[in-house]
Amino acid sequence: MKLHDLKPAAGSNHKSKRVGRGHGSGKGKTSGKGMMGQNAREGSGPHRAFEGGQNEITKRMPFKRGVGFFNRYRIEYKVFNIGDLAESQLEEITPDVLVQARLVKNLKKPIKILGDGEVSRPIKITAHRFSASARQKIEAAGGTVTELGAPVIKRLPRRGRF
Repeated sequence: MKLHDLKPAAGSNHKSKRVGRGHGSGKGKTSGKGMMGQNAREGSGPHRAFEGGQNEITKRMPFKRGVGFFNRYRIEYKVFNIGDLAESQLEEITPDVLVQARLVKNLKKPIKILGDGEVSRPIKITAHRFSASARQKIEAAGGTVTELGAPVIKRLPRRGRF
């Protein structure tokens, strides 16, 4: 294949319809815009958020317009309960093992272990944070808890848009 052989895919390029040139063209007189009215005019239509006179969503949800507080430094954890982890037959649980088991897609969020459920056998768990009840239950079953350091946030999250 050479440069002069390149051409767009069949049907991907359309000539634009020339409107307003007589009724024989099929797009004459009103150019496909119907009768008169706001939408037939140049610059057509109301603004994007307009809902026909009904109170707009931006006015119905004032907290989304900047009222309130958004903590840019909050650390969002990926949470696991020890009862769920104890059901798996793994002896040692680390963040990398959770990724390999496809319980976590990636390690962008730090991992926190919560104490819901029961542990009947010793498990060695490594995570970024542990709740007090989780730590107590793991150690009572003869397991060990290794807490990784505080997670480093590489980028601060931006304020969410609705």
